[in-house]
Amino acid sequence: MTNPLTDPYLVLTKVYSGGKYLKQSLAETVVEPLNKARTVKICYGVLEKDGYLEHIVGANAKTKPKNSVKLVIKIALYMLEFMQKNDYMVVDYAVQLTKKLGKGGASGFVNAFLRSYEIPPLPQKTEERISVTASAPVWLVKKLRRSYKEDCEKILSAPSLGVCVRFERNAEEYLKKPHTATPFKDAYIFENFTRDGGFFTGDYTFQSIGSIAICNIVAGLSSQNGEISNKTLLDACAAPGGKSVLLSKSFKSVTACELHPHRVELINAYCSRMGAENVAAVQADSSVFNTGYADKFDAVLCDAPCSGTGVINENPDIKLFRKESDIKELTAIQLKILDNCCRYLKSGGILFYSTCSVLPEENDSVAHDFLQLHPEYALVKPQSPLGGKQTSYGLQFLPHLSMGAGFFITAFKKS
Repeated sequence: MTNPLTDPYLVLTKVYSGGKYLKQSLAETVVEPLNKARTVKICYGVLEKDGYLEHIVGANAKTKPKNSVKLVIKIALYMLEFMQKNDYMVVDYAVQLTKKLGKGGASGFVNAFLRSYEIPPLPQKTEERISVTASAPVWLVKKLRRSYKEDCEKILSAPSLGVCVRFERNAEEYLKKPHTATPFKDAYIFENFTRDGGFFTGDYTFQSIGSIAICNIVAGLSSQNGEISNKTLLDACAAPGGKSVLLSKSFKSVTACELHPHRVELINAYCSRMGAENVAAVQADSSVFNTGYADKFDAVLCDAPCSGTGVINENPDIKLFRKESDIKELTAIQLKILDNCCRYLKSGGILFYSTCSVLPEENDSVAHDFLQLHPEYALVKPQSPLGGKQTSYGLQFLPHLSMGAGFFITAFKKS
């Protein structure tokens, strides 16, 4: 039997030591096919519980273990504490892996640690306690407590409900499986969904509930502003292409911009698979003015680069990599993109701004600063069947209240 800790270690060492995102590491690491689901579960679980596992290691290890050894311990701890695996088997596998990694001298330490560790008490200070239980950096906990008070821990600990699948056709057979309906047509959430041939023929695609909700708002407000089937849309930060493809069903044409060539190829591949022929993917920097786009579009969507703090439940490595200093840099980029792309709208057109963040600095504050720079734009507050909380400048969705989706959207109409 293959050591069940080996594949998770190979994947996670690229995250912890190599700085790669989990999805990228999973995609490029060859893992045992029969145990892939288990490996994925362990990898996501270790990252989701990283702060809590660090808390256990820090309280029980008299000397700080090397990173490779600590990772072995974290994987074993996750299996013991959250998967209820056989204690002795997990310990033996952890010792075997430690030796296989050439760390035989540490195998005795690993063995002793896993056989004798105790769960330490949680910190008494609220922010430090939440940092441990939600495995989030203290700076993020402080920001969320200031903005959301008691909802902070709920936001950070909101579970993923599963994978959201949007169907183009032939949904009937798939809907025989357990699923949860969403407020949006042809979109359902499955706890388990295995990709098959229908994915490659465009019968369905995987698209987050937040992405679908944004498209619903963009199409809805744009249709209130005149016949949408004659309108043009610029999707300013478009990769991998899900929103461009879905919105192409409503707009006459969609121009999908992306900064990096390989991400433009992702959009092209998405469009080809889904049969979206009225989408043009373009390599372009949406923060730099393109004279050919001046006053050209009826609607512009800026789903800007952001902290990702609203989608931690789908991307737990965000808690590991995101730094407080990133926020100031991101807000500058977000405002720069809006400031540039607003020049691409026709008179009467609508500029949409969205992020997958729950931080007001990236959302309301950026919207406020944009309106200060551009008095020719009027705020338009959107509504959604997914709910969301009205803020001063838009609609904020929180993951524990919106089917796992955390994001923000607002709109501005050009005079």
